[in-house]
Amino acid sequence: MHTPEEDYLSISGIQKFAFCQRQWALLQIEQQWNENLYTIEGRIFHERAHDAYRLERRGELLISRCMPIRSARLMANGQCDVVEFRQSEHGVTIWGQAGQYLPTPVEYKKGAPKIMDGDRLQLCAQAICLEEMLCCTIDCGCLYYGETRKREEVLLTPALREKVYALFAQMHALYNRQYTPKVKPHKGCRCCSLAEICLPSLCGKRSVQTYLLERLSEETS
Repeated sequence: MHTPEEDYLSISGIQKFAFCQRQWALLQIEQQWNENLYTIEGRIFHERAHDAYRLERRGELLISRCMPIRSARLMANGQCDVVEFRQSEHGVTIWGQAGQYLPTPVEYKKGAPKIMDGDRLQLCAQAICLEEMLCCTIDCGCLYYGETRKREEVLLTPALREKVYALFAQMHALYNRQYTPKVKPHKGCRCCSLAEICLPSLCGKRSVQTYLLERLSEETS
């Protein structure tokens, strides 16, 4: 059955969902947003990495920046920071270019490599989109971290792919219900730009409804 693209979710959302389901829901479902130092620095870093969609050639390497991608299986869309197409007889054809090329997604991140899988899951989701669009198989991708100025090669294993599909299924289930999960406070709350909206220290102890009723009671007493 065809799913209209307005029902697709953002590919980049899987990184946020893996970090905090409530943060993802506040952004995706409730359309909440707030800036802090980390989000501003991240936006500037990505703006430097992006160059309005174009194709650049460096020898046998083609570099596509800000490339739009989508997947009907994930019901998700977005863009890749960079996709590198390296010439190979086992690759795919590209319109207007001679030869065949193997694509490799490269995702740019402002900070340093992380233990959590969020960045790797986002990269894997991008690869799934490219595979579906280009009818190819992508075995690995790369994460470039601004803090270390180094690339991390990521093997796109069956286990990582299964996790991507499972998380997107959860995201679509929450989105269809328009349900925002309850808060689960953790150390990452301190640097979250949505902390003042989410109120993790408050919501971790009692419901917002209870808090509002108590405040109303105080004002009328």
